[in-house]
Amino acid sequence: MDSNKQNVRETVNTKTKVQHRNFPMVPRVVYGKGSFDQLGDILMPQRKSSEAPCVFLVDDVFEDTDFVTRIPLIFNDRLVFISADEEPKTAQVDALVEKISQDFEELPSGIIGIGGGTLLDLAKAVAIMLNNEGSSADYQGWDLVSKPSVYHVGIPTISGTGAEISRTTVLLGPERKLGINSDYTIFDQVILDPDLTQGVPKDQWFYTGMDCFIHCIESLNGTFLNAFSESHGEKALALCKEVYLGDLDVNESREKLMMASWHGGMSIAYSQVGVAHAMSYGLSYVLGVRHGIGNCLVFQHLEEFYPEGVALFKQMVAQQNIVLPTGITASLSDTDFDTMTRVAMSMEPLWENALGKDWCNTISHAKLKTIYQKI
Repeated sequence: MDSNKQNVRETVNTKTKVQHRNFPMVPRVVYGKGSFDQLGDILMPQRKSSEAPCVFLVDDVFEDTDFVTRIPLIFNDRLVFISADEEPKTAQVDALVEKISQDFEELPSGIIGIGGGTLLDLAKAVAIMLNNEGSSADYQGWDLVSKPSVYHVGIPTISGTGAEISRTTVLLGPERKLGINSDYTIFDQVILDPDLTQGVPKDQWFYTGMDCFIHCIESLNGTFLNAFSESHGEKALALCKEVYLGDLDVNESREKLMMASWHGGMSIAYSQVGVAHAMSYGLSYVLGVRHGIGNCLVFQHLEEFYPEGVALFKQMVAQQNIVLPTGITASLSDTDFDTMTRVAMSMEPLWENALGKDWCNTISHAKLKTIYQKI
C-alpha cells in the first residue's frame, strides 16, 4: 500500500469524533387562548389510580379567585398555593417532596406547575426529586440526575423566563444559586394560554420580559452561537422589540411575548447565557433579588460586553417608563461583595460562552465588584 495513503487512513481512524449533544425538547405543547381548559383531558391518560394524585403547585396570586374553579381536581388531588415573592430554594423543594411523600402512599401521577418562573422551576425540581434520593442541592450542576422525573406539566401565567422550555430549574441552595441542569428536567407537557397572562403588573411584565431579551442578547453574542441557537434567538429578539418598542394592542402583546419566551428558551438549548445572568446569580444569592429584575440591574452596566444590547435595553426602559431601583448594593460589606463575585464566577459555562475559553484572563473579582458597586 502507498505509504501516503496509509498515513491518511491512520489519521482518519485516530481522529477524535465530534459528539453533538442530543437534547430533549418538550414532547407535547398546546397553544391557544382558552387552552388551559383542556388540562383535565390531558391529565386523564396519565392518572395511574385514584390513590396516585395530581399535585398542582399554583402561584398564590390565584388564591380565592375564580381561576381556581377551572383547575381539574378529582379524587385526592392536592392543590398547593405557593408565594412567588422569593426565588425558589432547595430547602423549599425538599420540604415539598417530603410532604408529598408522607401524605401519599403512591407517587403522584403528575406534578403541575401553574405560575411564573418560580412555580415552573419548583414543579420541575419536585418532579425530579420524587424519583431521586437526597437533597435537591446535591443535583445543582450539569447532568447529575440519574433517574427520570415524575410526569410534570408546565403552565406559564407570565412570559419571559423560558422556564417552560428549559432543561434547567434554577434554585437557591445553601452555598450557591445554580440550576439542576438535566435532560430529566424538561416538562412532559406545556400549555401556552395567552389569556392566563392577563393582569400581570407592568413592572413584573417588564422585568420578566427582559429576562427573555437578555437571553437573546447573550446567546446571539456568545462564543457558543450556532445556527440552531441563532434562528430561535433572532426570532425572540424581534418579538421583544415588537412588544417593548412597538405599538401592539394588549392581546397581541400577550401572544407575542409568550412566543418570545418560548423561542428565547430554545435559543439557549444549544448555547448559553452570559455575563448578566452569571452576575444576577450572585446578586440573587446575597440579596434575594428576583431573577428578572436582577438581570436588568446588572445588564444596564454591561456596555463593555454588549454595547448594542445595552443601548436597546435603555431605549426599552425609557419607552415603557420603567424606573430601575438604585442603591441596592450601597450598604454591602466587602464580605458580601466577595460572596457575590464568587457565586458569579462559579458559573463557568456562562463565562466561556460570553468571553471564550480564556475568560479567566479577561474577568476578575475586582472587575465584578466594580460593576456590582454601581447597582
